[in-house]
Amino acid sequence: MTKRPNVILISSDQQRGDCIGAEPRQVNTPNIDRIGANGVRFSKCITPHPMCQAARASILTGKLPYTHGVRDNGRDLDEALAGQGLGAVFAAAGYDSHFIGKAHFSSHQTFQPTGKPECLASAKDYPEDWQGPFFGFDKAQLMLRPHHHTKWAEPPEALHHEYWLDQDGRGGQRWAQAAEHLPPKSHHFQAWRSALDNEWHSSPWIGDRAVEMINGNNEKPYFAWVSFPDPHPPFLAPRPWSDLYDPSEVDLPTHFELDLDRRPWWHRAFLEKKNTQQGIEHNQGGVDWGQKGALNEAALRDITAIYYGMISAVDHQVGRMLDALEAAGELDNTIVIYISDHGEWLGDHGLLLKGPMLYDGLLRVPCLIQGPGVPEDRVIGDPISTLDIRSTLVDLCGLDAEQDNGTSWRGLMSGRDSRDFALCEWEVDASRSGIDLDLRTVRTARHRMSLDLTTGTGELYDLHDDPHEMENLFDDAGRASVRRELTDMIRSRPADEIPAAPRVGWH
Repeated sequence: MTKRPNVILISSDQQRGDCIGAEPRQVNTPNIDRIGANGVRFSKCITPHPMCQAARASILTGKLPYTHGVRDNGRDLDEALAGQGLGAVFAAAGYDSHFIGKAHFSSHQTFQPTGKPECLASAKDYPEDWQGPFFGFDKAQLMLRPHHHTKWAEPPEALHHEYWLDQDGRGGQRWAQAAEHLPPKSHHFQAWRSALDNEWHSSPWIGDRAVEMINGNNEKPYFAWVSFPDPHPPFLAPRPWSDLYDPSEVDLPTHFELDLDRRPWWHRAFLEKKNTQQGIEHNQGGVDWGQKGALNEAALRDITAIYYGMISAVDHQVGRMLDALEAAGELDNTIVIYISDHGEWLGDHGLLLKGPMLYDGLLRVPCLIQGPGVPEDRVIGDPISTLDIRSTLVDLCGLDAEQDNGTSWRGLMSGRDSRDFALCEWEVDASRSGIDLDLRTVRTARHRMSLDLTTGTGELYDLHDDPHEMENLFDDAGRASVRRELTDMIRSRPADEIPAAPRVGWH
């Protein structure tokens, strides 16, 4: 390797795996699709955890949630573990390492100040010109309030994005304007067409920072994690993105009514017992943004159209980054990965947002990669995980790093290897979710099984015969051998668990 490749890891937040142009839902993402056309698209990539904080900790460290201790939101990643994370590994190899956008490696809404920059109560302790180091990254440009469920506070309760938004003292005005609803009025409180001009939304800010980095004086190769907070709820998009999709034409789930009688006990218990007061003192308007509200067809159509628009807005910024790389003569020398941290129910089985019902819309995420060492225009259907990114990049870039729980995709991409399954795990605790679970999930090419190790109860779906996950086969005697095989896969995780990180807050 005569010239070391740059690496840009691009992530969105809460984007379903079927919500890209290459999938059948008719979402317009030509630039994300470019990555797959120039490289590889993994059609069965899952998240190692369906909540933001734990999933991101796994991407950073290459460790399963029970191995890095962040078993849920509100539990901060030990910064010592970031010493072998993506930013630190690349920095140690002589790369400039950057983080841009939403990190969420530590909690925002905490019971007490934690001293971390992402903590609402501690951000004021960091000067306006602070730029890191941050969890192994040399340079960070971060967001304290990545989503509009959080109410505004004046700087210095701010990070880079909030200072930019408040550059002329009008940050609070802009934050309030983002919450104003343009007509036509949405049929759901979680979704609206935002009155704030597009230039002041977060996706262009992140795109601008990424293009500035690409066009900078890059004497050394660089690794950058560019993290967009959309399309996470509340679902809001400015024009033109809010008007890009006609609600009457978006596709809806085949089944969007609650069907709890056919599910394991925790589905109903989670909806009935969920803690509804999590950090509500920080919430915009005192609203409980964790609740789905009435989810009729009109509401779901509005939500879906705006959700698609948010994704297309992110895609536009991905295109700007690819174009900047090409103009700089670096596109062929840059590994580009596009992923999301986890998915979104988006009406599947009458559900909205996320929780311990790990239907495919929540579990599966987009995953595309291009660059040196990656073949072109391949679709791979073996089950993989975003957990594998660290191992893959270490392999492709020839770096020295400690072993993690992931496996490089190089063998899959060359056709030399195959993969049987990928794992997801979540310690669900009653203080946050109303119920206690030791929830383990395995995804193979054909099946998805979720098992509560505490009670031995679970759900099993044959995704070949039943792609909408309607028939729970967990107690079907005819599938006993499949259940045993999948249970063995779940129990095959390494014996390297550590205690859960202390709960310091809700999100």
